[in-house]
Amino acid sequence: MTSHALALRCCALVLALLAGALRAEGLPVLPPGARAGDLIFREGTEAVSAAVMAIDRGAFSHVGMLVGEAGRWQVVHATPSEVRGRPDGVVLDPLAFFLDPARSKRHAIYHIEAGDGQRRRAVEHALAMQGRPFRIADPAGTYCTELVWKAWKDAGLDLDVQFTALALPLLPGRYLLPSDLLASPRLRPLAPAAPPDRPGLLRTHAGQ
Repeated sequence: MTSHALALRCCALVLALLAGALRAEGLPVLPPGARAGDLIFREGTEAVSAAVMAIDRGAFSHVGMLVGEAGRWQVVHATPSEVRGRPDGVVLDPLAFFLDPARSKRHAIYHIEAGDGQRRRAVEHALAMQGRPFRIADPAGTYCTELVWKAWKDAGLDLDVQFTALALPLLPGRYLLPSDLLASPRLRPLAPAAPPDRPGLLRTHAGQ
């Protein structure tokens, strides 16, 4: 066996041991290709999650952006309060909190095809939004899909998405639904997106 092949086998063994240790501690293990700026979708457990999925008819109800690196992942996301005393808004949570079974039934990581500079700027833009209120029809606020879409847009990368026209009571307008975001040609799945019995359904979209 060559020294190069031996080195590769040693690296693979170390990664496997590390993943096993993280699983033993109950910490989430993300795909090896995950990077800061990538998107993490989840199917939530709350009533609002069910409402989003009923409207969208897709596989996920919420999305955030990965921040940090392997072993120290965090998620920046716009959400109704998930911590007593914390207001609705854009927050930064540990990955383990974001994926806790109390809040997440399933999840998937989607890689954004982008350069390093754009990736760094997207993360910076998303983090700069911390504290902004969670609102779906208020320019002063934002919501989960809009947060990550705008962070990448401000970083110079158009995710090429289409917003869906919704006739919501008192709040009609065009909204970026989770499945709209998933349809972006810039996204590539790093993990199974959903079991086969929960596919997203095709819909007619309204232009942004």
